[in-house]
Amino acid sequence: MELPENIVLANGMLNDGLILKKEPLYQGMNGRFVERFYLSPSASYIFKPLTNNGQLGREVWVHEHVLPSFPAIFPKIISYQINDSPDLNWMILEDLGQLSHDFNEETVLAVVKWAAWWHSLPIDQFADVPSSGLKPQIEEIVADISGQEDKFFQLLPALEMEERHVRPIFSLFDRLVFSKKLVLSHGDLHSGNFAVTADRFAVLDWEHLHLNTPYWDLYHVLDMSHPLFPKKMTSQFRERALRSYLEQVELELDGEAFLHEYYLFSAIFSIWMILLIHKDLEADAGKWPVELLKAQLEETVSCLKQCAAALFEG
Repeated sequence: MELPENIVLANGMLNDGLILKKEPLYQGMNGRFVERFYLSPSASYIFKPLTNNGQLGREVWVHEHVLPSFPAIFPKIISYQINDSPDLNWMILEDLGQLSHDFNEETVLAVVKWAAWWHSLPIDQFADVPSSGLKPQIEEIVADISGQEDKFFQLLPALEMEERHVRPIFSLFDRLVFSKKLVLSHGDLHSGNFAVTADRFAVLDWEHLHLNTPYWDLYHVLDMSHPLFPKKMTSQFRERALRSYLEQVELELDGEAFLHEYYLFSAIFSIWMILLIHKDLEADAGKWPVELLKAQLEETVSCLKQCAAALFEG
């Protein structure tokens, strides 16, 4: 079924007069909703307005310049508009159907497999890929938490952590050098951005694609917490997933050194996340309910404990 030409009005909103029904899927950072809409009982599409004003035109650019090299693991753009006014930017994508974001071994190993595949692509075949994404680079994160060291250690009793378990991480900061290996990074590969449908695996929301260390995507898959997508990670499965990645990625890597650097990367990122979540809890006026933030904090603390133990007790 073809889309009517005026399915989106001049104001950037869906033309409700042509739609059988619609349902919200999620709300973006700027308050706008991504929606599924139906033209008939059997013809549905995804309407995605610009959800982060800082990413104007980015997802369309990725779909046109990078994703043509990829297998069909992403929803295709059917129609779009790019405009200098953020409110007038939109895309209509194919509807992959109901998505399951359950965090389980099969799904995680599938996304790790595909991340290993796109990490293996030569980055020089893609021009103009950004060198930064949604969040600060790891070096900026280190600088940020270094400035909040006292605050973090004051939190430890409430987090049920002992200083001796994390002090060694901070002691590494003045000589910390991560591998400079860069790969194509999805940039925001948390559990809400990969899913299983009735008949396929899918990776969503590519607007934050940029060049980064391989650890970036792996951390988001394995250890990044999200209020809406709870998960339980264990030390055993984390190592299994990382070793699966090493078996499949076509990069020259020292396996044991890679594991060590990942655990350090994850521990640092988790400290940063704990500080951010605690800040949101203190404000008690953010996007997420307190109960979800507390669950996210507990999950992040668990990952920090596991990675710190792998670093210094393994």
